[in-house]
Amino acid sequence: MKRCAKLLASAALLLLAGSTGFAADIIGEPVGDYCRTVGTSNLVLNDNIVDLKAQVVKLMDESVAVANSSEWINSSRPAFVWASEAKVACGMAYGYLKTNYKDEDTLNKCECFHDRMVEYMH
Repeated sequence: MKRCAKLLASAALLLLAGSTGFAADIIGEPVGDYCRTVGTSNLVLNDNIVDLKAQVVKLMDESVAVANSSEWINSSRPAFVWASEAKVACGMAYGYLKTNYKDEDTLNKCECFHDRMVEYMH
């Protein structure tokens, strides 16, 4: 019984000691501004669904091309990471747009992540 209590106390101590880091948990800490623009993206401001779908597909296609390119997969620059994020965000935004729903969060992420990808490519 004493051994169980010691193990439990040790585990609790380790948990408390490890909780001071912010490796995976960023709640409560300031988040870096990944996009230079504050507020809504240009995609969100577009009210023409047909045009918006075309823009999102263009960004998604460019992101997929970079994510599949061995040049960027093997690069030390993070363009591949942002391309992977952009293709997912743009794919989600396009999925919403197919039902004529304009999801602002995914549209903002799509444009933001694509912009970051392009930034690291140059």
